[in-house]
This record gives sequence, structure tokens and C-alpha cells, in this order.
Amino acid sequence: MFGFVTANSAELSQEQKRRYNAVYCGICRRIRQQHTNSARLTLSYDMAFLALLLMSLYEPEEQSGDRACSLHPIKPRPWVDNEYVRYAADMNVALSYYKCVDDWQDDHKQTARIMANHLEKQIPNLRAQYPRQCRAIEDCIARLSALENAGCTNPDEPANCFGQLMGELLVYREDLWASYLRQAGMALGRFIYLADAVVDYDQDKRKKRYNPLPGEDARQWEEYLVLAMGRCTEYYEKLPLVQDKALLDNILYSGVWINFGKKKRQEDKDD
Repeated sequence: MFGFVTANSAELSQEQKRRYNAVYCGICRRIRQQHTNSARLTLSYDMAFLALLLMSLYEPEEQSGDRACSLHPIKPRPWVDNEYVRYAADMNVALSYYKCVDDWQDDHKQTARIMANHLEKQIPNLRAQYPRQCRAIEDCIARLSALENAGCTNPDEPANCFGQLMGELLVYREDLWASYLRQAGMALGRFIYLADAVVDYDQDKRKKRYNPLPGEDARQWEEYLVLAMGRCTEYYEKLPLVQDKALLDNILYSGVWINFGKKKRQEDKDD
């Protein structure tokens, strides 16, 4: 379901690309240090957006460097580290665990079972450290499963469910900016869920799998994506962002649409 909230790399400057990759590598580095080496396999660039957003809002002190690693042993790569990079690393592991559990329960994917078993030992500490976020993830996964099993035909219900999850993830602390972050996350989550449903629509219908979108043509739902992203950016623009604002703009105003188009074309090609 993730993979939409990433940058349009073709429109990034070299400096922006370095910064973006440094945040991604910082999260990867922190997953290894805070959790396990193999947990890095679950990382996606969506988590770089989460870290960049919170970094831009709160402007923490950063540590940085260049270093090769086991995944990139030849050329040293830049990394940055701060409390929001560490938060993104933790949220990546929590999301990955619950997603793997759900995939195993629903589809009996062996790879999901193996990864869930591997990540499970990390979850008690994450629950203790982030009770609100972990509860939101657990509740969302359970509700989505129930809606799917019930064959829910109202796409607003599962979309809102996933929106509430994203809203809680974007809120690092309950402060002056929490309501804006929660509303932006709600709309972003709705966009992600509906975009995924549009992309998978034809394949789901062909394979008789659950898809929340009614009708015979998923293209009619693409206007809802515009509305969801418009609401996301409405609240995003209320935040006092300066640092990395251009990079974040690239992701929300261009990257999400580029990635949606790519996924849709690939799905149409596979069909």
C-alpha cells in the first residue's frame, strides 16, 4: 500500500537528491542500530517523507556523515541522524510488522510470516514507547480486515480508517501543530488507500479479490484522489516549514502523482 509518497527524482537538484538519500540512509542506519540488520529490507522512501516533514517543522540538531555499509559496500553514502530519523525508523518497523501479520493471516504468505516472526521481538518496546501510534496501527489493520471480510462497498470507510492511521503517525507529539499534522495525515492516508484501490482495481476484479471501489471503471475515482491530496496540502501549507520545504513540495505536489501514474501503467501492462 506504500510507495506513493516519494519524490519525483527527475525534478530534484543534486543537492536535494543528496539530502533525500541522506535521510533515507539515516533511517536505514537507525533501523540496523535500533532493531536488526535484516529489518532494513522493509524500509521504503515513504518514511523519508515522514522524517523530512517533522525535521522541517521542528528543525532539530543533526548529526551527519558519509559511510559505506553492507548494502552499499563500495562507495560511502551520506547519512543524517536526529530524533525524527529515529522515529521514522521505529514507525517503519512497527508498520512492517503489523502489515506482515496481516499478509500472513489473509494470504498465508510465507515471506510475511518469516518477517513477522523476525520483527515480533521489537514490538513490545515500540508499544511501550509509542502506545498511541501502535494502537492506531493495530486498530487500523483489524478494522480494515473486518471491512474487507464483510465486503464493504463504501470506500470512505476503509479510506478513513487508513487516514486515521496516517494522522497518528504524522503526530510526533501533542502540541500546537498536532491538529494540522493529524488532518494532513488523514487526507494523505485517504489518498494512499484510494490510489492503491484504483491501481489494483482491474486485477482485483479479475482475481475476485476485495476492492472497495464500486462500478465498472476505477478512473471515475481518480477525482477523489485530487480532493484528498488537495485537503492534505491545505493543512500542510499551514505548517511553518522552511527547511527542506522545496523537497517536501516536490513529494506532495509532484512525486505522489508521478508514482501513481507509474503504478497504474505497470498494472495496466501486467493485465
